[in-house]
Amino acid sequence: MHPGVLSAILAYACWGLFPLYFRQLGGIAPLDVVVHRIVWSAAFLLLVLAARRQWSWLHGVVRQPKVLGAFAVSALLLSANWLVYIWAVANDHVIDASLGYFLTPLVNVMLGYTVLHERLRRAQWVAVMLAAAGVLWLGVQGGQVPWIALVLACTFGAYGLLRKTAALGALEGLVLETMLLAPLALGILGWAAWRGRDVFPTPGGLTTVLLVGLGPVTAIPLLLFAAGARRIRLATLGLLQYIGPSIQLVLGVWVFHEPFTPLRMAGFGLIWAALLIYSAEGWRTSSVRP
Repeated sequence: MHPGVLSAILAYACWGLFPLYFRQLGGIAPLDVVVHRIVWSAAFLLLVLAARRQWSWLHGVVRQPKVLGAFAVSALLLSANWLVYIWAVANDHVIDASLGYFLTPLVNVMLGYTVLHERLRRAQWVAVMLAAAGVLWLGVQGGQVPWIALVLACTFGAYGLLRKTAALGALEGLVLETMLLAPLALGILGWAAWRGRDVFPTPGGLTTVLLVGLGPVTAIPLLLFAAGARRIRLATLGLLQYIGPSIQLVLGVWVFHEPFTPLRMAGFGLIWAALLIYSAEGWRTSSVRP
């Protein structure tokens, strides 16, 4: 297998399997899990930078307030996405979370249209309309707006938009985001310890290991993704991105036994049809482009 394709597949497979990991932390409040994820990710990423002696970019970033401001916003979006996702997994909404990541590519299309003033082709409009119909159907038959999916899709889509125009690469950007969030996260941990509700270290050694493991678990898929994205076509990467939410959907239905009725499946079917049209259009356009 092409090494770039293999790297991307491994990255998306890791992201798809995240519910299995976060479900083991179900006894800890989602906010506490996010705080530990920030702290241990920052620590692990700083070790990676130290091993690679990749520090020179920091000097330039510190002198650019606009860059720091943009990454502060992207860091807040990322932390909000993490919080909603971890809450969803802990509260038996893995299927809803998978829907959010199925919707993300189409949210990206609309953000490109509204923010970057990109022109949409006819097939892309059809895909967006089908996805909107699917979300509307899920809201009607479920009796409420599928807010988990929409929040995940919108926060990750907006995060991706900011990172698309960012001055740093994937690794450096995540390092800066976690460094910006780390003081707040450490403050929350200190406040929790002062109030006597600190969850670290936990009585069970396994939970402590899992909390510390949030660092590499967060960073390694990103490094695999970055390695794959540099080596394969964007159209191929766009098709592979559905591996993650597909695995999450399978886990939600067959491992966690969340309800997936025929009516709910119909809504997903409209969104899958939209993604099929969107992906086919992207592949066709990429193939004919010189």
